[in-house]
Amino acid sequence: MNKKLRNRSLAASFAILLAVTTACGNNNNGNNGNNAESSSTPATETASASPAESAAPSIDPNAKYDPPIEVTSVRYTDPTYKFKDGDTIENNVWTRAYEEELGIKIKYNWIVNGDQYGQKMNLTITSDSLPDIFQVDSLQFRQLAEAGQLEDLTQVVQDYGSDLTKEMIDRGTNAKSAATYDGKLLAIPPAEDYLGGAPLLFVRTDWLQKLNLPEPKTMDDFIKIAEAFTTQDPDGNGKNDTYGLAASKDLFGGYPDFSGLMNGFHAYANIWIKDASGKLVNGSIQPEMKNALAKLQELYKAGVIDKEFGVKDGGKAAELQTAGKVGMSFGAMWNPLWPLQDGVTKDPNAEWEVYPIPSVDSTPAKAQSKADFNAFWVVKKGAAHPEAIVKLFNLYNEKIISEKAEPARFHSADGIEFFKYALMQGGFGTPQGLLSVHKNVVAALQAGEDGSKLNPEEKSYFDKIQLFKGGDRTNWGTNKVFGEGGSWAVIGANYVDQNLLMKSEFFGAPTPEMTAKQAILDKLVLETFTKIILGAPISDFDKFVSDWNKLGGEKVTQEVNDWYAKKS
Repeated sequence: MNKKLRNRSLAASFAILLAVTTACGNNNNGNNGNNAESSSTPATETASASPAESAAPSIDPNAKYDPPIEVTSVRYTDPTYKFKDGDTIENNVWTRAYEEELGIKIKYNWIVNGDQYGQKMNLTITSDSLPDIFQVDSLQFRQLAEAGQLEDLTQVVQDYGSDLTKEMIDRGTNAKSAATYDGKLLAIPPAEDYLGGAPLLFVRTDWLQKLNLPEPKTMDDFIKIAEAFTTQDPDGNGKNDTYGLAASKDLFGGYPDFSGLMNGFHAYANIWIKDASGKLVNGSIQPEMKNALAKLQELYKAGVIDKEFGVKDGGKAAELQTAGKVGMSFGAMWNPLWPLQDGVTKDPNAEWEVYPIPSVDSTPAKAQSKADFNAFWVVKKGAAHPEAIVKLFNLYNEKIISEKAEPARFHSADGIEFFKYALMQGGFGTPQGLLSVHKNVVAALQAGEDGSKLNPEEKSYFDKIQLFKGGDRTNWGTNKVFGEGGSWAVIGANYVDQNLLMKSEFFGAPTPEMTAKQAILDKLVLETFTKIILGAPISDFDKFVSDWNKLGGEKVTQEVNDWYAKKS
């Protein structure tokens, strides 16, 4: 893989930490998608150029807007954002770099918590108050594309994209296809990441040792551990106040995520898989899901799952884990950084290990995975400077990914993650970038090297792991993600090397019926699954399948198979 692409940012896999932004305005060089910027060609060269060449001066992607332009945007933040030296989300190292190096002033129309962003964006769309540059999900993307409300970025990327930007976009062929509508590139493509969201099992191994329990190699092992963590007072306070498994009202997502347990039953929620005939079917309505829900219901009745999970979001669920009251959770590779790091920092005796999904039978469990093309960066139709979105992306790549990267200034330092402030964060390009980062970091550690041969981002993780090995527990999470035996080690050794990924067979822009009905179907899945876990008759699953088909699922399935037939 090209060296430039080896060091994609850790932000690449943080779907819950993405930020949102903008770009628009005027400048005296005519910097927009239709007018070339002023040329830096010397006068002697211009004089010798042909009339046609003189009429179309070369574009300088790095030219600074002078005077500066103001760009409107919207974004979300989350509880993990930290600031120092008086910085805020509206005034920080990134916003200052945009203004000083690009001549772009950022103005946010609104800022909300991450769990409110989708709803707020829907209101923004329906009220026809779009900012210049912003982030949308796949359904919003198709809605805006069909309505002709997005700028065509095809030529803009070619004219203004840096070599690294173009390379990253072109390598993500499926992602680029998803960002294309009617032959036009209408968005900076999202990450083509099949690995970062694959569920893993995280277990408090200090509790395992205290209760003399084996590591979870099978689903039976997992169940026994979950019950013991609930009933045998693993925290030693003499109270019945611990839980075996973390849960939240959202059921799915990076943390906590029930899809991991479901995968152990060979059930795959919210992705499209092949049935025995080769037809694509939705995993949420398959018979295996019924078995997984029945087991979750048993665990809930046994007290393994918090009785109040149905009203708690991921942040509230994390509070239990940080307080040392939960012994296991399913989630994405980044979970050691949050929320596990908070608990480890609070309790010096807490130890967690990462495991692949255990199986209910002799067939190895496959972790579900999809290239979740659900974060499209777009430009409002009519924006004066659609090229500004590419300039923002170029700058991020330069500061975080290129050989000129400045990780201590723009990525993270002293426990502050500056990359989260950026408008357009990483996550664009190839699917194995962070796995490669892990391998390079571990190779340097095992060889006893000083890390000087690593690229800037790899070196930053290498240094943090060395600090952890020297006794700094605040860097435990980085070690547990990128170090030996951590998240990426488990993903590589199991899901990749043993081919234990169940990839969604459908990717791309939503079909017409998805655009119209997906929100209804998603709500039906969440409500039905939650009710069954809370104690509704397991037979309700059969009615759910029928309702899912009647409410649009049957037509969606047909459209998905039509798409697959054309793709094949």
